[in-house]
Amino acid sequence: MPADSRFITLVDAARQAWERSGSDDSLFSLAVPVEGIDPLQALPSLAEAESFQMLWDGAPGLCFAAAGCTQQLNLNGARRFELAQRFSDLSLARLIDASPDSPAQARPRVLLAFSFFAQSSERNADIDAVPSVQAVLPRWQLSRQGRRGWLRIIGTTNSAADARDLAEQLWLKQAALQQHSRHQLDSAASVSISGASSQQWQQRYRTALERGLELIEQEQLHKIVLAVRQSIDLTTPFDPLPLLRRLRRQQAGSCRFLWQRSRDDAFFGASPERLLSLRGGYLRSDALAGTAGQGDDGQALLRSDKDRREHDLVVETITTQLRHAGLTPWSRRRPQLARHGHLTHLHTPISADAQGHPPLSLAEQLHPTPAVAGLPRREAMNWLRTLEPFERGNYAAPLGWIDRAGDAELRVAIRCGHAHGLRLDLTAGAGLVRGSIADRELQEVGLKLAVLADQLHLSSEIGEGTQTPLER
Repeated sequence: MPADSRFITLVDAARQAWERSGSDDSLFSLAVPVEGIDPLQALPSLAEAESFQMLWDGAPGLCFAAAGCTQQLNLNGARRFELAQRFSDLSLARLIDASPDSPAQARPRVLLAFSFFAQSSERNADIDAVPSVQAVLPRWQLSRQGRRGWLRIIGTTNSAADARDLAEQLWLKQAALQQHSRHQLDSAASVSISGASSQQWQQRYRTALERGLELIEQEQLHKIVLAVRQSIDLTTPFDPLPLLRRLRRQQAGSCRFLWQRSRDDAFFGASPERLLSLRGGYLRSDALAGTAGQGDDGQALLRSDKDRREHDLVVETITTQLRHAGLTPWSRRRPQLARHGHLTHLHTPISADAQGHPPLSLAEQLHPTPAVAGLPRREAMNWLRTLEPFERGNYAAPLGWIDRAGDAELRVAIRCGHAHGLRLDLTAGAGLVRGSIADRELQEVGLKLAVLADQLHLSSEIGEGTQTPLER
């Protein structure tokens, strides 16, 4: 079909959908197919002057980029999962979709980023605080699965003329993306560090580890996952997209992500851990605990009493929480090995029929899992506030999306960094159980920090803790 005819067809579809709606004030959406455009590569052209940007890169599975805010929710408090679910349901139910026959990958989505804690701590209430949940119905959404892609626009309309205007914007954006699709991102991912040397993290972390191990030995806790943050001072703002492009090759089994609130505030990483996914009412969650480094085939993990106990605690807690939600979860009796770049983990997929269960009510049951917090949950969370001298923010919290059909996916935001202004923060943690050894946990955290640091040529800044026999 000639381009002029396709444009006329698009405008007619927009007009007819708006007239059928009978509404003078509505959320309105249109989508068109696009071919061969990589959302990761196209995000700068998609976003243009938009402050908010998101990337979800599960390639070779679902990959999408989003930009701009048509509607958003930012709040703090204990009811954040409930209110985010309500916002998602109402926003997507109100939406008039003039392209109802588009495939699942192109469905309108509400995008979600939670903080680890429901409230910022008093000592950090005004420092690096992020909303306990941010939910966004984006203006633009570019998705791809395989070679087929779709571009979607979402806006507000008060007249048929507004619907036509959205169709015209969509047509022009599609043409612009096609024109720029040949431009390649520079795959080099490096940073320019200021003259001020960054503070080494090992001694700070060792002190927290020793206290955490005391709590385990005293049986106040069964497990605690202590994190460390390494802050790097930069001379120029950091662009995460080249790093994410490299991580697509280096961390192919993970989901790469970017949550950019503004031009100078970007949270990004490559998460190997699925908090939950829902497809057609079928739930899957990942228990991921126990880590081996480069050159280790993982067989020692399978034989390790300490690592197996740590992993089994995670599996048992996830299945128990799903039972409390009214589900009947199923998992294998023995873990398998999952390799993500240079790291190998013990991994147990957990599945259940979750028909009729809102995804965010299940997420509230599951977050935080013992893989990122500890057991008992409440006591471990309280000790994290005491032992970690920084605000976790989005680290180890759920990040993902819900679509109009009720399908959803939330990842645990680990293997991540946060660039804000001229500072880059890298955060990683390790789980302590009975039998944990401080030196080995230091090495494990060095391994995890190195997932991003190695791509940024920052190993010397992270410190010698990343250069140990365990991971090299």
